Amino acid sequence: MEILFLKEVDSTHTYLKNYIKNNSFTKPIAIVTNNQTNGIGSRDNTWEGKNGNLFLSFVIHKDMLPSDLPIQSASIYFSFLLKEVLSYDNSSIWLKWPNDFYIEDKKIGGTITNLSGNLLYCGIGLNLKHVQTEFGFLDIDFDMDKHLNRYFDIIAKNVSWKHIFSKYSLEFIKSCQLKTTVNNQKISLEKAILNDDGSIYIDNKKVFSLR
Repeated sequence: MEILFLKEVDSTHTYLKNYIKNNSFTKPIAIVTNNQTNGIGSRDNTWEGKNGNLFLSFVIHKDMLPSDLPIQSASIYFSFLLKEVLSYDNSSIWLKWPNDFYIEDKKIGGTITNLSGNLLYCGIGLNLKHVQTEFGFLDIDFDMDKHLNRYFDIIAKNVSWKHIFSKYSLEFIKSCQLKTTVNNQKISLEKAILNDDGSIYIDNKKVFSLR
């Protein structure tokens, strides 16, 4: 994974898409900054963060993904891999279905993924320091080089969805204490049932992450 560090950018996700448009895709590439001025969040919202937090976007060819990964659950997959990396250093970070990073009961970041042709784009925002009262921040020191290199090393190992899901399913119960947004409505996850493909069964409907 080639990593490009930028001092400041409006959106790593937008920058990366324009970069690929102008230069074409030849290998996986990541854009990283600590200062993003107009980030993209879930459902086309903005993700507000302060200078000094982590803003990351990367792109890989879909043929580089695990063969058993349901593309609709790519956000869960890539989020959980980062969660694993940070947990190695004793962070208590956990993943709320389908793409939100939490410390205890406060959101500290999130992930979005989208497929464009044969390319999968993934964007991650993570609070490394205080932003607003309703949001939390990472509970360990984030070493940009160490943690990102570990993260991309794990991605390169092509860990199976089955392996990641077996771990994620054990902590899904934490998600059941909170709500998620489905069709622009907040819905409790209390009675949600997690399916093997990463979707949930709730209110007699099967719901995938659309992020």
